[in-house]
Amino acid sequence: MTNILLHACCAPCALYCVNRLRDEGFDVGTFWYNPNIHPFVEHRLRLQSMQTLSQKMAFPLTVADGYDMIDYFRGVVGNEGARCGHCFRMRMEKTAQVAKENGFDAFTTTLFISPYQKHDLLRDICEAISREYKVDFHYEDFRPGFREGHKLSREMELYHQKYCGCVYSEWERFGKVDIEKMMGGG
Repeated sequence: MTNILLHACCAPCALYCVNRLRDEGFDVGTFWYNPNIHPFVEHRLRLQSMQTLSQKMAFPLTVADGYDMIDYFRGVVGNEGARCGHCFRMRMEKTAQVAKENGFDAFTTTLFISPYQKHDLLRDICEAISREYKVDFHYEDFRPGFREGHKLSREMELYHQKYCGCVYSEWERFGKVDIEKMMGGG
C-alpha cells in the first residue's frame, strides 16, 4: 500500500478526496497548511471543521506550525492578478517537504477537486515541486466528486466556506469584481 500526504484546503473538499484515495488503495494522511485563508477567524473555522472530519473518518491530520500570513502577503502584494500561482507554490512546497520528511511515498492536494481552481497551473507547479523535492506527486482530477463531497459534508454538518480563502477571492465573490482582469496576470 502506498502512503500519500493529502494537502487539505477544507473539510468539504477533503471528504471526497480521502474516500477516493482510500478506495484506490492509498494509506492517506492529511496536512493542513493554508496561510492564504483570511481572516484568521475563517482560517480557524475551516481548521476546526477539518479536525472534526479527521476524527469522524479516522485519518491522521498534521497541522503546520504557525500561520505564515505575512509571507503569503509578501508574495502576492503587487502581484494580485497572479496570486494563485504564488499561493499554490507556497502550500505545495510545504506539503512536499512534510511528505519527504515523514516518509510518505507521494503527495497531492484537495485543490484538484474544485472547479474554481486553476487546475493546469496547479498541476504544473506540483510536478515542478515533485522534481525539486524528489518526492512523487500523485495527480488526480477529483472534480467529478465535487458535488458529492459537498453533499456528504453537509450531511455531516461540517462548516462550508463561501469563498476560496484569500481576501482577494472574498472580494471577487461578494464584490463581483475580477482582480486578475483589473491587475493583469494569470
